[in-house]
Parts: sequence; C-alpha cells; structure tokens
Amino acid sequence: MEGPRSSTHVSLVLPLLVLLLLAPARQAAAQRCPQACICDNSRRHVACRHQNLTEVPDAIPELTQRLDLQGNLLKVIPAAAFQGVPHLTHLDLRHCQVELVAEGAFRGLGRLLLLNLASNHLRELPQEALDGLGSLRRLELEGNALEELRPGTFGALGALATLNLAHNALVYLPAMAFQGLLRVRWLRLSHNALSVLAPEALAGLPALRRLSLHHNELQALPGPVLSQARGLARLELGHNPLTYAGEEDGLALPGLRELLLDGGALQALGPRAFAHCPRLHTLDLRGNQLDTLPPLQGPGQLRRLRLQGNPLWCGCQARPLLEWLARARVRSDGACQGPRRLRGEALDALRPWDLRCPGDAAQEEEELEERAVAGPRAPPRGPPRGPGEERAVAPCPRACVCVPESRHSSCEGCGLQAVPRGFPNDTQLLDLRRNHFPSVPRAAFPGLGHLVSLHLQHCGIAELEAGALAGLGRLIYLYLSDNQLAGLSTAALEGAPRLGYLYLERNRFLQVPGAALRALPSLFSLHLQDNAVDRLAPGDLGGTRALRWVYLSGNRITEVSLGALGPARELEKLHLDRNQLREVPTGALEGLPALLELQLSGNPLRALRDGAFQPVGRSLQHLFLNSSGLEQICPGAFSGLGPGLQSLYLQKNQLRALPALPSLSQLELIDLSSNPFHCDCQLLPLHRWLTGLNLRVGATCATPPNARGQRVKAAAAVFEACPGWAARKAKRTPASRPSARRTPIKGRQRGADKAGRGGLRL
Repeated sequence: MEGPRSSTHVSLVLPLLVLLLLAPARQAAAQRCPQACICDNSRRHVACRHQNLTEVPDAIPELTQRLDLQGNLLKVIPAAAFQGVPHLTHLDLRHCQVELVAEGAFRGLGRLLLLNLASNHLRELPQEALDGLGSLRRLELEGNALEELRPGTFGALGALATLNLAHNALVYLPAMAFQGLLRVRWLRLSHNALSVLAPEALAGLPALRRLSLHHNELQALPGPVLSQARGLARLELGHNPLTYAGEEDGLALPGLRELLLDGGALQALGPRAFAHCPRLHTLDLRGNQLDTLPPLQGPGQLRRLRLQGNPLWCGCQARPLLEWLARARVRSDGACQGPRRLRGEALDALRPWDLRCPGDAAQEEEELEERAVAGPRAPPRGPPRGPGEERAVAPCPRACVCVPESRHSSCEGCGLQAVPRGFPNDTQLLDLRRNHFPSVPRAAFPGLGHLVSLHLQHCGIAELEAGALAGLGRLIYLYLSDNQLAGLSTAALEGAPRLGYLYLERNRFLQVPGAALRALPSLFSLHLQDNAVDRLAPGDLGGTRALRWVYLSGNRITEVSLGALGPARELEKLHLDRNQLREVPTGALEGLPALLELQLSGNPLRALRDGAFQPVGRSLQHLFLNSSGLEQICPGAFSGLGPGLQSLYLQKNQLRALPALPSLSQLELIDLSSNPFHCDCQLLPLHRWLTGLNLRVGATCATPPNARGQRVKAAAAVFEACPGWAARKAKRTPASRPSARRTPIKGRQRGADKAGRGGLRL
C-alpha cells in the first residue's frame, strides 16, 4: 500500500515544482523589452517607432496590449507574425513601407480591436490576410495603393465597425465587396478613382450608417447601388463630376438625414431627385454650377439647404424656390450672381416680390441681355430620351472603349502618338493616360462640350498649344500629372472657364504659371507637387479668387514673397512641406482669413520666432511642423493661435525644450514624439501643461541619463526638486487630493479612447 500512495504524492508534487521553477522565467519574459523600444509594463504598452526595423521584434512582452511599430521598414508582414503577443488590442503599422500582408499574418490576435495599416504600399490584400481578427472594431487602410477589392477579403471581420479605404487607387467596386461586414457603421471610400459600382457592391451592410464617397470619379448618381444600404443616415458624394440628379437616378434611402453633393459639377436637379428620401434634413449643394433650383418634392423634413458658391440667378424663375423655402421652413444660404441689381444679395434675405417677372418690359430686356453676356448654358443631362428621340453619338475611335451608360471613353495605354478624335458627343470622362503625345494641338477635343473630366497623365506632354482646350466649357477636372511640362500659356487654358481642379504634379515647372491661371476663374484646387518651383512671387496666384486648396509639396521653394498668396483670400489649405524654407513665411500669410490647414513639415526651419502664425491665428485648425529640424521655439511662437487649433504636429525635430501652450485649449492631437527633450527644471511648465491634457503626446526625456526614456508628462520624480513644485502641491487642499489623483486616470482613459479613434500614440 505504501507504493501507490508514494507515487500519487510524487505525481502531485512534480507539476507544482515545475510551475515554481518556470515562474521566474515567465516573469522575466513578461518584463523583457526589445532593444530600441520603449516598454511601459504597467500599462502594457510597447513603442518601437522609427527604428528602421525590418521585421517584427521577437522579444516583445507576451502580455503587451498596445504595440506601436509605425515608421519602420517592415515591407512584408509574414504569416503568424504576432503569435507571441496574443493579448494585443491595438496594433499600429503606419508608415512601415508594407508591400505585402501574407495570408494568416494576424492569426492568433483574437483580441485585437484596432489595426492601423495606413500610409503603406499595399496594392492588394490576399483572401485570408485578415483571418483571425474576429474582435476587430476598426481597420485603417488609408493611403495605400489598393487597386481592387476581392469579395470575401473582409469576411472574417464580423465585429468591424469602421473600415477606412480612403486615399487608395480603387476604380471599381465589385459585387459583394464587403460581404460579412454585418456591423460596419462607417465605410470610407473617399479620395479614390471610383467611377463604376457593381449593382450589388454595397449588399450585405445592414448596419451601415455613414458612407464617404467624396473625391471620386462618379459621373452619375448610382441610386440603385446606394439604395441597398437602406440604413444610411449620412451620404457624402461631394467632389464627384456629377452634372445632374433626378428621380430617374433611383435614390431611395428612407433613413437618410444628411446628403453632401458639394464641390461637384451639378448644373440641374430634378424636382423629385430626393423624393424617396423622406427624412432628409440637410442637403449640401455648395460649390456647384446651379443657376436655378426647383422646389424639391418629397423630403418633407428638409430644414437646411446649402447653396453657397453656385451662380444663382435671382430672376423671376427663382420665385417658386423662394416661396417653397418659406412655406417648407427650410433655411438656406447662397447669394445671387445676377441680375445686376441683386448681385451679392443673400438668398435667405429675399422675398418672392423682390424678384421681377414679365410685365416690366425694360427690366425683362435688361436681364435677358445680362444672361446673354454671361454666356449660354449647355443643356444638362436630363431624363432618358423617349423612343422617338434621336441622340447624336459619334462612333468610338479604334483601340478605344466607349461606354454609353456611364458616358466614359478610354484609350489608356494604347500606344497612341496623337490625340484621337471621334468620341461620342456626350462623353463626360475621357481617359487618355499612358500614351505618347509630345504636344496637345489646338482644338484637340472637338465636339466634346459635355466633357467634365480629362485624364492626360503619363503622356510625355511638353506643350499645350494655344486653344488646346477650346470648346470644353464644362470641364471641371484636368489631369496633367507626370508629364514634361515646364510652362503653360493663358491661351492654352482658355476655353475651360469652369475648370476647378488642375493637376500638374511631377512635371518640370520652375515657377507657378500665374499668368495662365488667370484664365481659370473657377479654379478651386491647384496641384503642383514635386516640381522645381523655387519661389512664390507676387502675382503667382493673381486672379484665382475662387482658389481653396494649393499643394506645393516637394518643390525647392526658399521664399514666399509678401503678397504672393494675398489674392487667394478664400484659401483653406496650403501645403508647403518638403521645400527649402528657412523660416515661416509670416508676412505672406497676411490676407488669408480662411486658412484651415498649413503644412510646413520637412523644411529646414530650425527655429520659430514670436508671432510666426499670428496672421492666421483665428482660422487655423491643423498645423504641421514635423521633421523640420526645429531646435528652438520662442515663447510667443504660437501667439494668436487659440481654441480653434485642433492638431499640432511637432514630432521628429531636435527640440530639447518647449514652452507651455495653455492658449491651445481645444487640441485634439499634439505629437511631440522623437524629440530629445532635456528634462530639467526649465521643462517644468511643459510638464505641468501636459499633465492637464487628456491626450497622448509622445514626449519622452532623452537627458539627463537618470530620466532617459521616461514620459515628460509622467516624470514627476524628475521635477520634484524644482523651485515651485512644493508650492504647487501646497495649493491643493486635502479634499481635492483624491480627485486630483483620480483625474489623470480618467484622462488617460479618454486619451486611450482618442488613440483608438486616431491611431496609437504612445
């Protein structure tokens, strides 16, 4: 009997001994930290930012929940790359030059909530690349080069709530592209090149509430496709070359509350265009080509109609609109372009009797003359023609493809040596990319008066001859990127008075073609990135009063002269990053009261002087100063910037100190990572200010050695010996101390929420 009892005793003791022996090893593994990474074991966060890593580190603590690898050189995410960290909830892989995600790359990450793969080089996603992510709530794929989506790619993401595919190269959405996404509420497809949506492209999205399709190439309202997402509450379709919308487009969304059709090419709306959207509350039609609008039938809950930036004609034909606005209690904006006596009058300030109707012969003749001077309007696309009506359509040039339903014609990559002729007269999008036209001759596009979007990228074009765009009175988008252009003449651009978007990236411009731009009174967005412009001079933007966005990234600009930007008083975005500016062009910012976004990153600024942004302090919302070699920021550098500023980017500089910025009270994002902060008493004001922020800022101490790697925000022990520290603590009453201790915890939680919305910031 002794034998069995003894063996049983040993069998019970041995596992306990094994556990005791393994415990120290497990504890050590939990506390290990890869070289060149920062590990916060108390919060289970690991950050290995911008360390030129070529593979995922293998010494990451097993219990890590948040892993930030952004800014490395991973290129390939192999299968089971994160199997050693199964507790991850947040994974940030932005800016890692990822070209391939292998099948099963994320298997084992069943707890992951956020996966950020934005700003990489992905061209495709294999069928099973996202397997194993059954708990994922948010997937960021913005800023890649995805050209197609395969049905089933997202099928394993049943818990996903937000999918971001903006800023890719998608041209087509296949049927069932999002099959399996039963809980997605927001789908972002903006800033692609989508022109065709398959009939069932949006099938299987029962929870979808917001769809972003702005900045694409949709030529007609894809009503039946959109109507599959019957739960939509907000639909963003702005900045597409739509020319008409009517009931025949088939848009039927019973729950739709907000519809954005701004910044397009709309010339007419049918009165029942939104008759099957009964709950529509806000309709945004800003920045189109509407000169009149009928009373809208159907959306009985409409309360806001936005019409700013349309050439509204407040003649007699506008009376029904005014009467309907008053009767339906719809608030509207917008101003009259004519007749002369009402020019500039706010639409909502007019009454029906202010508009003169036939009966005053002299006035009627005067208004007819004014409209004649304004120029004839091309007839907008309307309802389909009847069987007895003829339609003048020319045959399609050989080697090209012309699609009558979408009014698209394409000769992309056909080896053509000259611009072909003979396209259908109603063509709205013409794609001639990747051919070889050394020049575009005069009247190169005869009979294409309905053309809205013209693609001439990668054609080796060195010259646009005078009159090259003659007859293109409805052209909105002109793509001339990746050619050999060194200049443009005024005569070359005449004939396209409605051109709103001009793309000239990666050409040979040495200066902004200011004189030529005067031929484009409707120019909204100018793209001149990656040329050789070395200076912005007075007059470069003269005559561009409608200009909102200017992109000059990646040039050689050393100076922005006083008055160079002044004519563009409505400017909202100015991108001057990756140039050679040695100081902020403060004087040149005078006269830009609407500027919202200023990009100065990647310039050799070194220092910011007092009042650097004073001229745009009231309007600026987003300021980019990262990677600018900044070593010094004067105490008043951000004076004038107040509650309006939402984001401030100062990462990847050489800052050892930074003044507190209490006036920036409404910041939603501030990035101070990758700066060599010296944590001594001079940094105490910054520490105190950061402690009061409910944001992750990424600021860490580089020196002195005893503080290296500590977060500036949390390094209380470093600052305890500083003058004023004890006095500050003495001001706290005993009753307030518990809340003072609790507040940072609550703040950290809110900060974590913000990190979840905008990506990891450790």
